[in-house]
Amino acid sequence: MKLFSQIYQKVMSRLESELPHWLFYHSPCHTENVLKKAIFIAHKEDVPKQDLFLLKVAALYHDTGFTVNKENHEEISCEIATTELKDFGLTEDQIDLICGIIRATRIPQQPKTKLEMILADADLEYLGTEDFKFYGDKLYKELLHYQPDLSLAKWNEIQFNFLSNHTYHTNYCKLHREPQKIKNSQLLRDKIDYTSTKKI
Repeated sequence: MKLFSQIYQKVMSRLESELPHWLFYHSPCHTENVLKKAIFIAHKEDVPKQDLFLLKVAALYHDTGFTVNKENHEEISCEIATTELKDFGLTEDQIDLICGIIRATRIPQQPKTKLEMILADADLEYLGTEDFKFYGDKLYKELLHYQPDLSLAKWNEIQFNFLSNHTYHTNYCKLHREPQKIKNSQLLRDKIDYTSTKKI
């Protein structure tokens, strides 16, 4: 679709030029990855073509707020999307739906519609994959910019608690990502126990 291609070019150009260099996790690659995962999960969940367009646009914009501020970045992302998508000819109803999908990525996630559930899961899909450590390391490196004293042991505890409280929302991720997420959680638990044992 030509319109989506135009939106894609504008958003990715913004992310590549305006995102802070210390965002090792929330990078343009993250947005690309979430977009791909959202499309993949949407196909598994039989999302209609017209809804897929809205989902894809929301995936593109969901972290644009990081170009302005880490805090409340979902709401800033909505403001950016609202301004730019009007210029692309999207209706207010379409933009409202897109903003709802973007807001569904806010932690703790509370998605209500199928499209919101899909993007929420796509954003944290890595939790239930064998790439969990790879992306977790990127996020840890990013967080060190804000919290230089954050120890690896404390980070493992944060990750373990996050996984323990996290829930997937789509049928696909519940079936295909939850089992690996449980394994990843146990690996973290083992590291925490090992660290605790060494201190004794």
